[in-house]
Amino acid sequence: MEHRKLGSSGLYISEIAYGNWFTHGEQIDQAAATQCVKQALDLGITTFDTADAYAGTRAEEALGEALKGTRRESVEIFTKAYFPTGDGWNDRGLSRKHVMESINSSLRRLQTDYVDLYQAHRYDYETPLEETVQAFADVVRAGKAHYIGVSEWTTDEIRSGVALAKELGVQLISNQPQYSMLWRVIEQEIVPLSEELGLGQICWSPLAQGVLTGKYTPGAAAPQGSRFRAGDGGLKNDHRFLNQDILTRVQQLKPLAEETGLSMAAFAVAWVLQNPNVSAAIVGASRPEQLVDNVQASGVKLDPELLLRIDDILGPVVERDPGKVESFKNRP
Repeated sequence: MEHRKLGSSGLYISEIAYGNWFTHGEQIDQAAATQCVKQALDLGITTFDTADAYAGTRAEEALGEALKGTRRESVEIFTKAYFPTGDGWNDRGLSRKHVMESINSSLRRLQTDYVDLYQAHRYDYETPLEETVQAFADVVRAGKAHYIGVSEWTTDEIRSGVALAKELGVQLISNQPQYSMLWRVIEQEIVPLSEELGLGQICWSPLAQGVLTGKYTPGAAAPQGSRFRAGDGGLKNDHRFLNQDILTRVQQLKPLAEETGLSMAAFAVAWVLQNPNVSAAIVGASRPEQLVDNVQASGVKLDPELLLRIDDILGPVVERDPGKVESFKNRP
């Protein structure tokens, strides 16, 4: 397993991180979650990403239980705050009240005294940025987090957040965006700004919610147990990656993956890791063997000519519009 610096900080993280969105506390029980985490550790994955809102807080609990007995200094634990964790008016957002209460609850669920990275899961348009960054800075000063990061912030929001963090003497070192062969909205603006300011990308959904594994084929039933399987066994059609043109073009990537000796999943993860501003690609797993496959992407260097062939195949269906960053400000 290769490791990379997270942005311009001194922190090394595994270039493939294990994330438990949609798995721990929802798809799989504690025994299966623990198996997956132990497999990740055995494969050299040291970085684990979660969030307080995943599975209604159960994902953090599952990760904390699965990591019990692991030397704390040998792993990097990341979590996030923003989305609702309760029904109260203050059980959401990035107010000082919610941030302070959220970090304490996250640490309790994760069974640790600190997290390595505490992230703003989205930008909070109802709370002054100064209040949010001050709260995050105080979390760091209290020893409850080493670094801070953001997720799906726009360029203006990132620039303002970094400036405030610098004034307060803390390091905002990362952004967690969606990024894959099919979703490249960060390339035009977010990546150049991050390089300028010293942020690294921790990318979620490198498999485009499983579409880049090639398991969804045009006109065919969805695999049993897959995320996009409809009640009648067919394929759901309410997701941006599930149109017939995208699915057809993804099938054309299979010979290219075979040339590299990688599965389609590992090929997609390797593609994300070719971007030098990417510090890690987050993969999930409901079975340990999925991780064995995904880690084959670590250390892989894809030939520039192969990258051009990928672009030729996917070109018309790739989303590149920088305005599509998943900030709520940009939603209709």
